[in-house]
Amino acid sequence: MTYTSWVRIDQWLWVVRLFKSRSQATTACRGGRIRLNGKIAKASAQVAPGDIITWRDQLRTREVRVVVLLPRRVGAPLAVEAYLDMSEPLPPKETTGGVPQRDPGAGRPEKKDRRDLDRLRGFQK
Repeated sequence: MTYTSWVRIDQWLWVVRLFKSRSQATTACRGGRIRLNGKIAKASAQVAPGDIITWRDQLRTREVRVVVLLPRRVGAPLAVEAYLDMSEPLPPKETTGGVPQRDPGAGRPEKKDRRDLDRLRGFQK
């Protein structure tokens, strides 16, 4: 299903929906955050099947292997098939630190609940 022999890295990152816009992918490349096969990649770097692309996002280091080159942006189910995600798993969600959580849809706290929360937060003596 390969249409071309190579594609620009910023375009490919956008086409397979790893970045929301092509300009975000280009900015990441210009900032030196994207690596292609271990080397810092310019936005115009050529991507071929088998290449490994690495970058750091807000939560983790992302690493993907190029499987298929797509010439234009496709739907999410097809985009996922264009790469193999070898990233580390997402970190676990942080706990609330012992602060009791109310059930969603439980409504407004009653007077006793508000007093307990205020006491826990240190607002009341």
